[in-house]
Amino acid sequence: MIIDAETLVKHIQEAGEHERAVIGRLLRREISVPHTNKVFDSSLTFGQRLADQVAAFGGSWTFILLFFGVMTIWIILNVAAGQAFDPYPFILLNLVLSMLAALQAPVIMMSQNRQAAKDRLDAQHDYEINLKAEMEIMALDTKMDELRQAQWDELISLQRAQLELLKQLQQGLSRQN
Repeated sequence: MIIDAETLVKHIQEAGEHERAVIGRLLRREISVPHTNKVFDSSLTFGQRLADQVAAFGGSWTFILLFFGVMTIWIILNVAAGQAFDPYPFILLNLVLSMLAALQAPVIMMSQNRQAAKDRLDAQHDYEINLKAEMEIMALDTKMDELRQAQWDELISLQRAQLELLKQLQQGLSRQN
C-alpha cells in the first residue's frame, strides 16, 4: 500500500507525542530506548532504595528462617525460664510482631508502587520499539514493492525488445522468401 505525502502528513499530525518522537528517531536513525533499569534506578532516592532492600529482604527465605528462629528462641526462653520476661500468651511478642507488620507493610507497598511505575516505563518503551519496528517493516515492504515493480518494468522492456527483434526477424525472413 503506497500512500501519498498529504496522507502521510495527516497521519503524522494525528499521531500522539510519543508516536511523533518515535517517527523522528526513526528518520534520524537513532536508537529508540535507553536501558530503562539504569534510567529508573538513577533517579531513586536513598529512602526508595532502602525500601526496595527492605522489601527484598522481607520477601526472602533468609528473613522467614531468621524470623522463625527468633520466635522459636523467644518462646523457648520464656517457657523454659523460671522468671519469664514475656510469659504465655506472649503479649510482648505479639506487640513486636504487630509493630513489625505495621512498619513492613507500607515499606513493601512503596516498593511495589515504584515497581509498577517501572513497569509502566518498560511498557511505554516496548510500545515505542514495537511502533518503530512496525514502521521499519512498512518501509521494507514498500522497498520490496518498489523493487518488484522495477523488476516487472525491466522484464516488460526486455519482452518488448524481444518482440521487436522477433518482428525484425520475421520481416527479414519474409523478404527472403
